[in-house]
Amino acid sequence: MELAYYSDYAVRLVNSEEPARGKDCLTSVEAVRDLFGANASAARRATDADVTRFRSVRGRLRSVFEAADTGDETLAVDLLNSLLLEFPVSPQISGHDHRDEDDRPLWHMHLADHPSNATAGYAAIAAMGLAFHLTEYGVDRLGLCQAAPCRNAYLDTSTNRSRRYCSDRCATRANVAAYRARKRLEADRSGSRGLAAESAQRSSVSGER
Repeated sequence: MELAYYSDYAVRLVNSEEPARGKDCLTSVEAVRDLFGANASAARRATDADVTRFRSVRGRLRSVFEAADTGDETLAVDLLNSLLLEFPVSPQISGHDHRDEDDRPLWHMHLADHPSNATAGYAAIAAMGLAFHLTEYGVDRLGLCQAAPCRNAYLDTSTNRSRRYCSDRCATRANVAAYRARKRLEADRSGSRGLAAESAQRSSVSGER
């Protein structure tokens, strides 16, 4: 498992809420456990008390994305550093796969957390994963969807730093909206030209009289 994988923890948590739509999926301990994905052992540590704690961490992670989205690199880094200090992890080598017929382990770097609760464990992994992504690709690779009112978080891994939307669905919706806006503008301009021509024609007729 690559360390960059852990950055998905941050995205999943941030996107459990859509403030502009008034939606919040993080309303139960089951929702908290779902965020851990395949990490069942960590998910089992979650209790009802983690719901509120997860929401607090979620707000702080969203602030990192918001700072990055506005181009404030220093603020984004400072906010992320505060999470790293509060929720530390320890690198650990793990060999859960095999690389050849001799069953030699395929060694990986993992993040070993030592949490006092499920929130601390999740926050530690999410913050460290996001930190790896930020330092590897740049602060501008942390984005918020431009398809209003979505504003979901995403990590831009495109080769030309061109990503603007959290999903293909939002990209399509934004493109359709832009197309319709252009058509309305063209129709308005055409109508304005038509009215101008009609007015000029009436003036010409009036002058001839």
